[in-house]
Amino acid sequence: MTQPTAERRYDIDWLRTLAFAVLILYHLGMYYVADWGWHIKSEQTSVWLQNLMMLTAPWRMSLLFFVSAMALALAQNRPTLRSGLQQAGRRTRRLMVPLLFGMFVIVVPQVYFEALSQELIGPGYLRFWVQYINPRTDLLTDHHTPIGLLTWNHLWFLPYLWIYSLLLIALRGPLHLLAHSAVFQRVPPLIAITVVIGILAAVRLALHDQFPVTNALLDDWYNHGRYLLVFVFGYLFALQPRWWQFVIDRRRVFLCIAITCYGLIVAERNGAFGQLDAALAAHPVLDLLEGAVQALNLWAWIFAVVGFAGFHLYRPSALLSYTNTAILTWYMLHQTLIIVFAWSLKPLILPVGLEAPILLALTIAGCLLGYEIIRRVSVLRWLCGMDVSKGALQGDAKRERKGEDDDCRAVPAP
Repeated sequence: MTQPTAERRYDIDWLRTLAFAVLILYHLGMYYVADWGWHIKSEQTSVWLQNLMMLTAPWRMSLLFFVSAMALALAQNRPTLRSGLQQAGRRTRRLMVPLLFGMFVIVVPQVYFEALSQELIGPGYLRFWVQYINPRTDLLTDHHTPIGLLTWNHLWFLPYLWIYSLLLIALRGPLHLLAHSAVFQRVPPLIAITVVIGILAAVRLALHDQFPVTNALLDDWYNHGRYLLVFVFGYLFALQPRWWQFVIDRRRVFLCIAITCYGLIVAERNGAFGQLDAALAAHPVLDLLEGAVQALNLWAWIFAVVGFAGFHLYRPSALLSYTNTAILTWYMLHQTLIIVFAWSLKPLILPVGLEAPILLALTIAGCLLGYEIIRRVSVLRWLCGMDVSKGALQGDAKRERKGEDDDCRAVPAP
């Protein structure tokens, strides 16, 4: 069922929650998947797990950028809309403060246990932390960036989202003029979707090989090419009820396309098209075909999940009220908890069928406990991007239900 006209788009809230849930499972899988580098690795790795993780690997972060852009666009329709500078300031506080806190505190165990697992350092966490926060440290010089050992690891999404948000806040006037122009309003949804698929394929062809993914912001041009495209289109998509309804109505079509593309990608990774690959190895048509399938796969999955969410997930719930305020803290904590608990479980040499569920349960419990502690301490709330106004603790769920945050403002439903 299509979500009725309401003050809040609960489907976008649900999408954000589900996207972060997938992210937690994906990072758990990174501990066990063979041949894919990660901070620490299990002794029991699996090659077949690659095929399963490729189900979401190509589009999981793009979905987060798409949903975040939709939320930003919907926020512009608030009756009490802040000025551009006020919005930029609020975004900066809510994204950059948690990023800095994460870099100096939360991410540190990831770097420590990674170095420990590679026998690059000896035990001694506090001694390591002092060196880690020192930009002039001579520890692990081969792993330095321009700011020493400081890193954001899995929190890279926050600076990217911050930059893209500030850019679109600055351009909100032209973007809304474009979105509501007579010409743009007449663009058929299928044409708009076809265009962004084509642009993404061109971005991949032009940048993928030349600029490997780094998640380092300044030199990450392929990531910027695809994520900024997804972000801008997500913003415009949220302002086009016809496009949104088109995706909801054809959600099954997009799902079928997505599953087909996933099957082709997995088949190619497993050598099913070996002879074809050899025949086309020196021909540019192979790059064009691969780019087209990858672009279609990404957009088809995004539109499929957006469509199914719009049809089914249009109601509030107590769980959703909780996740709306907890999700950023969970995101900040989860990867560090996976690594700490995985390191702790290693000496037990448990079978993977037992260890993996225990590791997941410990991670979830750690996120639950961590959030409950953080939300009760004002300074920790501020450091994790939460409201610190008087009565904020008691009012978290109430404010989320009323839509008093900057995330998922509603416009008339498609």
